[in-house]
Amino acid sequence: MNGRNNFKLATLGFAICLFTLGCNSQPDKKTEKEPTITAEPAVAKADMATIKAEIQALESAWAAADNARNANAFSAFYSDDAVSLSNNAPMTKGKAAIKKEIEEGLAKKAEGETVAYKTIEVFGDEDIVTEIGISESKDASGKVIRTGKYMAIWEKRDGKYICIRDIYNDDAVVK
Repeated sequence: MNGRNNFKLATLGFAICLFTLGCNSQPDKKTEKEPTITAEPAVAKADMATIKAEIQALESAWAAADNARNANAFSAFYSDDAVSLSNNAPMTKGKAAIKKEIEEGLAKKAEGETVAYKTIEVFGDEDIVTEIGISESKDASGKVIRTGKYMAIWEKRDGKYICIRDIYNDDAVVK
């Protein structure tokens, strides 16, 4: 009977081994479905150096309008729905209100005073760009009388950038 028990145990062990191997075997590669690989659509990145140059050109034209004391040209950089957060003033909404604020500011400028704007950084995409910049005002003799910083949000409408939001303030008084 000992031989029979050994045979039964060996048969049982063999069956367990076959069962274990059957459960752990790899599926047939021919019947296994290949994984689907999906790629993100290629998105062209905006050329920020070109956009920065374009925004700087707008800022240079903006300064020219400011220095010429031309409120019409100055306000033309704003969209009809623009919002401006000026230095030491309440929020101004809409192009007409911004133009009025510009006219008041230009009337207070000293004769011969000029301003220059410098774009430091831009970020965003081709449609909406946020600009960070600095300003420098000089008196008629060329002496720096005021510096400041600003942030402007430009939106491309009808193929050109227009300012939809801006905020600026002066630095401490230059002595």
